[in-house]
Amino acid sequence: MKRKGITFFIILISFLLQSTVFNKLKFGAVSPNLLIIVTSSFGFMRGRKSGMAVGAISGLFVDVFWGHLIGFHTLIYMVIGYVNGSLERLFYDEDIKLPIILISASELLYGFSTYVFWYMLQGNFAFGEYLSTIIIPELVYTILVTLILYQVILHINRKLESEEQRSASRFV
Repeated sequence: MKRKGITFFIILISFLLQSTVFNKLKFGAVSPNLLIIVTSSFGFMRGRKSGMAVGAISGLFVDVFWGHLIGFHTLIYMVIGYVNGSLERLFYDEDIKLPIILISASELLYGFSTYVFWYMLQGNFAFGEYLSTIIIPELVYTILVTLILYQVILHINRKLESEEQRSASRFV
């Protein structure tokens, strides 16, 4: 229960930071996608179920506060959480390369999905412009923020796991 509460708190804080602080710290027209970082991180740290749950909550926040259609971002974030959760076996605490690669791939998936399902289906076929002005700058900004935010999430995950192991060893 404690893990769920802390996870929700991390999602909420990330959403608030993304919509306030980082909204003011935009480079060009983009800001980092903290909710992608959180969804991907919890996916490959905790597995498919956790990744999907975090993705559902993160996507719902985006849909309710910024979206035009309830469920669009929720579905994309859930898929991202599920795919990252499928790679849980490859996760090692010490390796930063894998999280950077997975979060980058998740950000690209999010950018391409948003373009295809939101812009292209409405008749906007300027993919090169969207790629160079939105997807790539947001990817770079998200990667830079990942270097810091991932370390925080990893530290919290380690503490929660050690507490869970201590409490489990009391019952054995």
